[in-house]
Amino acid sequence: MLVGITPRLYQETILNTAVKSNTMAVLPTGLGKTAIAAMLMTQRLDNYPDSKIMFLAPTKPLAGQHEKSLKKFFPKMKDKIILFTGTIKPEKRQELFDENQIIISTPQGLENDVISRRIKLEEISLLIIDEAHRAVKDYAYVFLAKKYHEKAKHERILALTASPGADQAKILEVCSNLFIDEVEYRSHDDPDVKEYIQEMKQETIHVELTEELLRIHRFLKKAYESKIDEAIKLGYLHGAINNYNKTTLLKVIGALQGKIASGEKEYDVLKSISLVAEALKVEHAIELIETQDINPLHSYMTDLEKQASSGKVKSVKNLVQDLNFRSAKILTEKLIEQKIRHPKLDKIKEITTQHIKHNQKCKIIIFTQFRDTASKIKEVLEEDKISSEIFVGQAKKKNTGLSQKQQKQMLENFSEDTFNCLIATSVGEEGLDIPEVDLVIFYEPIPSAIRTVQRRGRTGRQKEGQVITLITKGTRDEGYKWAAHHKEKRMYQALKNIKNKLHEKNNEEQKTILGSQESVSKTQNKPLADFLSEEEITIKVDYREKGSQVIKELLDLKVNINLESMQLGDYQLSEHVIVEYKTVKDFVDSIIDGRLLSQAKELKQFYKPLIIIEGTDDIYSQRRIHPNAIRGMLAALTIGLRIPLIQTRNAKDTAGLLRQIAKREQSTDEKDWQMHTTKPINDKEIQEYIISSIPDIGPRLAPALLKHFKTIKAIANASLEELQEVELIGKIKAKKIKELMDKEYE
Repeated sequence: MLVGITPRLYQETILNTAVKSNTMAVLPTGLGKTAIAAMLMTQRLDNYPDSKIMFLAPTKPLAGQHEKSLKKFFPKMKDKIILFTGTIKPEKRQELFDENQIIISTPQGLENDVISRRIKLEEISLLIIDEAHRAVKDYAYVFLAKKYHEKAKHERILALTASPGADQAKILEVCSNLFIDEVEYRSHDDPDVKEYIQEMKQETIHVELTEELLRIHRFLKKAYESKIDEAIKLGYLHGAINNYNKTTLLKVIGALQGKIASGEKEYDVLKSISLVAEALKVEHAIELIETQDINPLHSYMTDLEKQASSGKVKSVKNLVQDLNFRSAKILTEKLIEQKIRHPKLDKIKEITTQHIKHNQKCKIIIFTQFRDTASKIKEVLEEDKISSEIFVGQAKKKNTGLSQKQQKQMLENFSEDTFNCLIATSVGEEGLDIPEVDLVIFYEPIPSAIRTVQRRGRTGRQKEGQVITLITKGTRDEGYKWAAHHKEKRMYQALKNIKNKLHEKNNEEQKTILGSQESVSKTQNKPLADFLSEEEITIKVDYREKGSQVIKELLDLKVNINLESMQLGDYQLSEHVIVEYKTVKDFVDSIIDGRLLSQAKELKQFYKPLIIIEGTDDIYSQRRIHPNAIRGMLAALTIGLRIPLIQTRNAKDTAGLLRQIAKREQSTDEKDWQMHTTKPINDKEIQEYIISSIPDIGPRLAPALLKHFKTIKAIANASLEELQEVELIGKIKAKKIKELMDKEYE
């Protein structure tokens, strides 16, 4: 069944573990994680020939690459391998799931299928999760693994990643969320891996800021220190200026905002928040001059000036008026005129020129964090006629951005030697099938073990490779490099500790930390199920809410979810109850932009409208809006429109309330209740109400039918051909209308 794979020793060892237990395989990029997955797929299909395999990848391009690989590994099954994309209609996805045996999908798309009950998780004998380090917090992997664990008849999970995280707590979270029983990890230094690894030369090259750049740096440093010093004097920051960095300053802002939320709105608190916000903006400017170039710094400072002139944010207005900031801005403009640039750029040009001179077909990837820097690198390389392309994500920023089709084409061109240098932002780090390269250059080190491992893994796969990291002396570059180095060491130590813990099957502490399939997940769910009745409850949810945590909580409460396009509200609990759901922030935002009142008036078309406000934040501290405006809206909703408002604490609380109301309502309604339009008010709406109840017609097509035929009687008497004369009424819809009109009542 399996073609083109010669198992390596370490792959066989990992496979042996994965056959027996839910396993996380941690392997450096290029060591064949997909091959291990393919071998395990063979074993599961041999054992459970009627089952299905689900292979999840975080992005469409990566999912597409897995489809290509699996069709190569399983040539006899290629007609049973399908890639789910967002362009496939939900009904078609259900049909394709039933027809195929190996399904590849992004987790977001599959999440909607699971919510809508279009696929049967119990039929899946193997769930493969690529880039498994993403399985934290509310990412879709977490929800899917939980649902699969609950429903699978023959459960097996294989999680794949090059780097699951830098610390033990993060790795434990991933393991717990994916119900992992065993961890298998390898580094380039492991004895069963070494014989398959090509030599990788790693080099660090230091550059120094020129005097012109240092002068700008000094002005920015003074601006930063003045903001921190003033905040210290106000009493909300403590200790020396050097005690603070980006992370600690963000924590300070969070603490100060907490004081405001609790009603403490003195001048010193508000001023301190503004000063810390200014300091953070200067901190970013300092990072740009230290690690990037003049151009991204100039763009950033210009953007701040535009914000100051057009916006109302005091921290921005104060900063652009700061003497040190203004001095740095003027010097930056002069250096751009003089075409002075960061020394890293000249070093990049020197390195790439030497490599291409030695081998004209050599492939080089240059990683940088900022698109502005990527554009400048390309400009510098063109001075020596070095062919290059910029590889960025889909988001359009400053006229840049590549569609997935463009990304794919660019990588194919790179593979075919159309150009030498691929200049990539973070989109090139994770998973994409970037061709084997001779040299990887880090324009700047990054303080992340995950991203460092992924960047480095782009070379040294099939042949010798080289990694060069550029560092500006005496700057945060040096700290970032060592941070990544130590995090990577801690990662392997943490993996070792976790592996040992997972082996202690009878250790109660292990059960508490990770939980086994029986002792944690299913046991924790059991008390919840005891409180739930066996009565079936269905809630209709607007499809725009499909990513909401509330839906996932409702599913945990055994509620059936019907995702639909709803004209009004977010949740419909019965024929008569419609719910508009808002967080505290969204509630206040919708007062300011005028949405709320119009939404509330429309809700009155239902007999029992309800507004739920979720969150415990202070409603009066969300925006710069007078409290009386909020009180006035609350009065208008509850007294004027007579719409109840209920505040819930969080998604779990909201879901519990929705379920309870739905249970109460649906126990008195007909079992198969449905709402095809809102409560009719006049004859015209009653007519639309009746016609919209016809299957596949709904409120959108009902007016078109009535305009064409004038009366309900004419529609009922119309022939198949006459019905098809109406726009958007095809043969299938016409046939359904005719069958319903002619069918005897039973």
